[in-house]
Amino acid sequence: QVQLVESGGGLVQAGGSLKLSCVASGSIFGFSIVGWYRQYPGKQRQMVATISLGSTNYADSVKGRFTISGDRAKNTVYLQMNSLRPEDTSVYYCHYRRLGSSTDYWGQGTQVTVSS
Repeated sequence: QVQLVESGGGLVQAGGSLKLSCVASGSIFGFSIVGWYRQYPGKQRQMVATISLGSTNYADSVKGRFTISGDRAKNTVYLQMNSLRPEDTSVYYCHYRRLGSSTDYWGQGTQVTVSS
């Protein structure tokens, strides 16, 4: 079992920045995929950014503005969000899955609100 705890959400003006953190209860880097998703009301969660085997992947809507990174020693994954837009307002979730496993682990979510 892996527990994920997000932090760093909040209210920011358009054009501002936030940095989300997700601390895991165990090692999450290695043969795995770790990432951030967001969910709009009434919609399915959508991928924002992932990191796996040293490669990163971003949703088109956040490319050039968001950066995912990880600290293996701290079992922590980050999402640096710059040039925030009102449409980035959502609940952001941390995700982990060991490659080859069908078990997904999710954090509790952190609210990001961008005012115009």
